[in-house]
Amino acid sequence: VALAALLVVAGLSGCASDGPVRVTSDMAVGDVARGQALTSDLCGGCHAVSRAGASPMDAAPPLRWISRAYPPSDLQEALAEGIITAHPAMPAFTLEAQDAADVIAYLETIQEVSPAR
Repeated sequence: VALAALLVVAGLSGCASDGPVRVTSDMAVGDVARGQALTSDLCGGCHAVSRAGASPMDAAPPLRWISRAYPPSDLQEALAEGIITAHPAMPAFTLEAQDAADVIAYLETIQEVSPAR
């Protein structure tokens, strides 16, 4: 959970995807474009928030790697209830349910397939 929180908070920034609205888990319907903007504002200062590029902070993993650990939708509850991590540079925050759904909808559009091992 701490890794999930770290991945989510630190890196939302910028792959443009004005695609369709996506349904995220059993919660609210997420808006991809709005999720992109929220991710950019909240996470883009530290994390890479698009399908390519390095994170501005070396220690912050790109958000497109979240699915290597778990489905992005697994973060919906954590985003809505508040994310707190032990990482000193990562701020604690809580999103409204709709904002969390929007962020998840966007994150689902930028995930990359795990590299072959």
